[in-house]
Amino acid sequence: MVSKTDDIPASVPDCNPLDLASEAGDGAQNEEEINKTSVGDSCGCEHRPDTVMMNGGETTLQTEDAESHQNGNGDACGEESNEQEVIVIQDTGFTVKIQAPGTEPFDLQVSPQEMVQEIHQVLMDREDTCHRTCFSLQLDGNVLDNFAELKSIEGLQEGSLLKVVEEPYTVREARIHVRHIRDLLKSLDPSDAYNGVDCNSLSFLSVFTDGDLGDSGKRKKKGNELEQIDCTPPEHILPGSKERPLATLQPQNKDWKPMQCLKVLTMSGWNPPPGNRKMHGDLMYLYIVTVEERHVSITASTRGFYLNQSTSYTFNPKPANPSFLSHSLVELLSQISPAFKKNFTALQKKRVQRHPFERIATPFQVYSWTAPQVDHAMDCVRAEDAYTSRLGYEEHIPGQTRDWNEELQTTRELPRKNLPERLLRERAIFKVHSDFAAAATRGAMAVIDGNVMAINPGEETRMQMFIWNNIFFSLGFDVRDHYRELGGDAAAHAAPTNDLNGVRAYGAVDVEGLYTLGTVVVDYRGYRVTAQSIIPGILEREQEQSVIYGSIDFGKTVVSHNKYLELLDKTSRPLKVQKHNVLNEKNETVELCSSVECKGIIGNDGRHYILDLLRTFPPDLNFLPVEGVELPAECQRQSFPRQHRHRLACLRQELIEAFVEHRYLLFMKMAALQLMQQKANRDTKTDVEITDGSETSANKIDITQTSNADSTSSPVSTDSSTSAASPETDEGRNSCPTINGPLDSTTTTQNGACKNPLEGKGLEDSIPGLAQAKELAENLVSEDGTGIDPKSREVVLNACKAVGSISSTSFDIRFNPDIFSPGVRFPDDSTDDIQKQKQLLKDAAAFLLSCQIPLLVKDCLDHSALPMDGATLTEALHQRGINVRYLGNVLDFIDKTPAKAQLEHVHRIGISELITRCAKHIFKTYLQGVELSALSAAVSHFMNCFLSSFPDAVAHLPLDELVSRRKSRKRRNRVPGSGDNTTWASLTPSELWKNIMSEAQTYYHFTIDCESVDQAVEKYGLQKITLLREISIKTGIQILIKEYNFDSRHKPAFTEEDILNIFPVVKHVNPKASDAFHFFQSGQAKVQQGFLKEGSELIVEALNLFNNVYGAMHVEICACLRLLARLNYIMGDHPEALSNQQKAVLMSERVLGIEHPNTIQEYMHLALYCFANGQLSTALKLLYRARYLMLLVSGEDHPEMALLDSNIGLVLHGVMEYDLSLRFLENALTTNAKYHGPRSLKVALSHHLVARVYESKAEFRSALQHEKEGYTIYKNQMGETHEKTKESSEYLKYLTQQAVALQRTMNEIYKNGSNASITPVKFTAPSMASVLEQLNIINGIIFIPLSQKDLENLKAEVQRRQQLQELGKTDEDADETPLELEDKIPID
Repeated sequence: MVSKTDDIPASVPDCNPLDLASEAGDGAQNEEEINKTSVGDSCGCEHRPDTVMMNGGETTLQTEDAESHQNGNGDACGEESNEQEVIVIQDTGFTVKIQAPGTEPFDLQVSPQEMVQEIHQVLMDREDTCHRTCFSLQLDGNVLDNFAELKSIEGLQEGSLLKVVEEPYTVREARIHVRHIRDLLKSLDPSDAYNGVDCNSLSFLSVFTDGDLGDSGKRKKKGNELEQIDCTPPEHILPGSKERPLATLQPQNKDWKPMQCLKVLTMSGWNPPPGNRKMHGDLMYLYIVTVEERHVSITASTRGFYLNQSTSYTFNPKPANPSFLSHSLVELLSQISPAFKKNFTALQKKRVQRHPFERIATPFQVYSWTAPQVDHAMDCVRAEDAYTSRLGYEEHIPGQTRDWNEELQTTRELPRKNLPERLLRERAIFKVHSDFAAAATRGAMAVIDGNVMAINPGEETRMQMFIWNNIFFSLGFDVRDHYRELGGDAAAHAAPTNDLNGVRAYGAVDVEGLYTLGTVVVDYRGYRVTAQSIIPGILEREQEQSVIYGSIDFGKTVVSHNKYLELLDKTSRPLKVQKHNVLNEKNETVELCSSVECKGIIGNDGRHYILDLLRTFPPDLNFLPVEGVELPAECQRQSFPRQHRHRLACLRQELIEAFVEHRYLLFMKMAALQLMQQKANRDTKTDVEITDGSETSANKIDITQTSNADSTSSPVSTDSSTSAASPETDEGRNSCPTINGPLDSTTTTQNGACKNPLEGKGLEDSIPGLAQAKELAENLVSEDGTGIDPKSREVVLNACKAVGSISSTSFDIRFNPDIFSPGVRFPDDSTDDIQKQKQLLKDAAAFLLSCQIPLLVKDCLDHSALPMDGATLTEALHQRGINVRYLGNVLDFIDKTPAKAQLEHVHRIGISELITRCAKHIFKTYLQGVELSALSAAVSHFMNCFLSSFPDAVAHLPLDELVSRRKSRKRRNRVPGSGDNTTWASLTPSELWKNIMSEAQTYYHFTIDCESVDQAVEKYGLQKITLLREISIKTGIQILIKEYNFDSRHKPAFTEEDILNIFPVVKHVNPKASDAFHFFQSGQAKVQQGFLKEGSELIVEALNLFNNVYGAMHVEICACLRLLARLNYIMGDHPEALSNQQKAVLMSERVLGIEHPNTIQEYMHLALYCFANGQLSTALKLLYRARYLMLLVSGEDHPEMALLDSNIGLVLHGVMEYDLSLRFLENALTTNAKYHGPRSLKVALSHHLVARVYESKAEFRSALQHEKEGYTIYKNQMGETHEKTKESSEYLKYLTQQAVALQRTMNEIYKNGSNASITPVKFTAPSMASVLEQLNIINGIIFIPLSQKDLENLKAEVQRRQQLQELGKTDEDADETPLELEDKIPID
């Protein structure tokens, strides 16, 4: 069966690899996607600039100081690849004619790179040829090879005629044909999406647009449609509504009402054909019941399909009369069943009308946590798949089962010299990875469901291992006390995810000749299963013989190997892993370039594999109490180190990157100040004034000052307790102990206190000539330390020592992952080195607490990070290198922040995440004790205890309890851990909540005092529906979509019928499209500089490359489309913007989920473009949908809700629904005032919007009141002369005149009664243009008429900022582009 991904033309644009953090609330991608290169500027595609962590995931940096130039990096790569790009761009497409039997010839646009097979795909998808599968394409009578590229075919040119020729069937072809017909019959049926199979997923956009958006986004019915709009939102969407219905999450799609074409299509019981019939060409028999209740038996033969004379009980394979022999099953059925003919045609019409993005398969399976009750229909293909267990059943692979390891490694070995080669390689890697992830998930489920025989069946169940479809499966338990020292089962559960992170990191560095295993971690029904590809030959020999590098007993015996050292050395720099020596059992020194657990095995294929990468990153000392190790004061103040469940806690790669970057800045500043010092001495000045009036005398350099000056200029967040107000307080809070300084042994302090990136300027402004000094310093560092005068070399040496660099001639920080590993011993001669390394680890642990957590909180305060649910919060933590085990600390930190009220949304999401994670931990062990027949009862009981107010939830034990008990005693090989126990039934709500409280205390060191779900909801302002969503997504539960009464005290909320399914939760590596990513970055950089046209060309190019690598569906394509739509919009091409944004919404729904925070944002953008295209009712429907999803996911009290409500209010104002409009705008005003502070510009704008509606209602007093508030804010924030202030005061004058005129008229009426001469008062209905202008402003798009001179100034300004950025790497977002100026909101 051909993979479903191919069935759309290759031209469908594709998307981007990083969902920019600039929409921090929006970038919730899997953790894999966080390993991103730094995007210096914020992306132009969103209204929140943000800095993105840089990561070692990038290509290895060549030069010493490449780190400082990361900003330029994207650009350089872009330039370089442009040369090669030409190869791809020049091959333009051409048109061929296609002639199929029984249809008119039609034209088809093809590109020279396409394979013939892709034309096959197009034909199998077209409405008029979709029922053909077994045919060849012929050019002048020659059959074309399916796998040939079109450009390699002689005589194929513009206008050639390709004939579709029917070919004889084989058994395989007949099966493919039946499968394909079944797929066509089911093409509108959503059950595969609900059941989470075949990479189908849900999308509801078309329900809200009614197909309104058309192909190009142009309107089918033009004209002013104000009359026929019904704008009243459903009750539950109005501000202040407490109702949170669940059923609305999946609105009824009228297309899904099944059009029945056949009652039954199934394999006949007469299969396979007996020998004598085989020799007549019979391939297989089908049994069909038509809608008209006609029962027929059909033979598939080499010539096609015909009716035979068999019935259910007698076998008579002779053709019936008439036999209706047809090459395709559809042609045959259309002849014998009129209903089939009619409905099949209608179905195909509908199928092709659907947007391709609604039906293409996604690269990885997305599961839905809610589903309606779907009727279970007969389906032969599904049944066959289930019973042949589809063991590697991949029809297009000869030899049936796939050798996953060989495929994964061969794709890595493909050449990568130029762009086309790299695209081919990345595409192959991505395809194999997604196939492997799907196969591994299927296998893991089969293992836990007990459908796979263990390879060691004699051992107890938790020790068993399995092989299925050439994949090795092991369970997350501590087998043979392997992890006893490290925390037993808890360590065995954490090791696979650490190992996966290691595989991801080594995979991203991509060193030629070094191989990792395909790894997928699956959590299913309370068990953790690790799936790995198998090293050839490893099963035939003992591990002791095969390991030639590393240790199999945590460092007691260690071996090394030169080839491995050479390969691993290449990864040492990007992964920041230090080469080091350890002692083996004979006290001999062994050199390693990884942790001791990392094992090297040469497979029978001669490849060098590394496995067990669980300690790729250094340990996290905050969670690793070690005898006699004293942590920095910063950590101790927050009561670290803390005992953790296991001893495998390690720092994230993002943290290591941030820490090194931070040290690099420190290093540059120290070197720069010392160089200035020398220069000053040469100029015969004896003293130089440095900030704070501290003096640095000629013969003594006190680095303490450099780091003080540095931190004094940068208070952190608004929290007075952490702001480094003056050098004195700073000294007191140094997170790093003092190190003996290089000169005159002055003590130099190294500051762990965080530098706020935005305020790095302070230092530069205050010290003349610092910029030149920095340049000097950079030159020094970039050379390898030769050819520099000794004085300068001394400067570098001092700076290196001070920041803990491992080299003394250049900046280079690496970590030794074996420090503090129990059982690892180091030789005596490396004691110094080990001390240095221990210090680095302590500094890194302190850096996480004193810099990264405050940084996160600061980003949340200025809304550059905008978490909306648990997943986006987790991602925001991960991007800044903070592990989720610090969640309690983050919440405590928020509690202590003075601006706590403005962080209420983050605090609430954090609490809900903490509670659901604790519940997940408990649920995991709870499920392990449940046998399969009681699963739905057990899950519903747990959910009742967790969420229902019903105080004594009683479990319903399944009726056949006794029967199943007796039987299962006898079975030796049971499903892992399937106890015959019913202890799960004794759980009570109060016991569960006690466990949640104690879990929060022990795991997160955070105190929750709530004995029941109602107390939690009350105390922290949570919503039960949100908790339900979070716990379902985390544990893979799928529930029936209906209204649940959580608050009833008389009956439980859930019954076992409400639990529909339990899905696996899968973690895997996400391979990247590197070239596409560079194009995307350079496109963004261009947009940032205001070159919108060049920028959007690059982005379109990136889109094509992404498409090339990922196929049509991927999160990164989503971001690409969103940015493209925004650019189209800014450049005035509204229909194009609408079309691209529609794709982005569809893709986000399909790839991330229908209520994912990203999807909500995409809906909002789409609504704006719909409005601009004059589709008002659609825009409103989309906004209402976004608001409903937002309410479900995070509730009403969230800063993003203010933006959403302003949008809704403005559109309602535009359609003259004033009272409704006011409800939304006033809600937005309250929310903005709460989250941005009452004096923020956002609040001023909100006041102005409310005033405009009051003006339209002719309630001038209220309008004046609001506009005055706005005016006051503008005046205080911007000054009298600012044009915003002037505009506001003009508007105030106008309102006053109107109010006076109205009053005059009223007085006139009172005085003269009915014969008063009334001057008509002007009531203004707002023009669409003015509403759109306001919509643009609130969505961060401002069009400014610029003169040529302004443009020149702007470009100069942008360049100046970029230089600054290069120098200080100050992450000031230079996002003032000529056409998009962000409303920079001061935090009040």
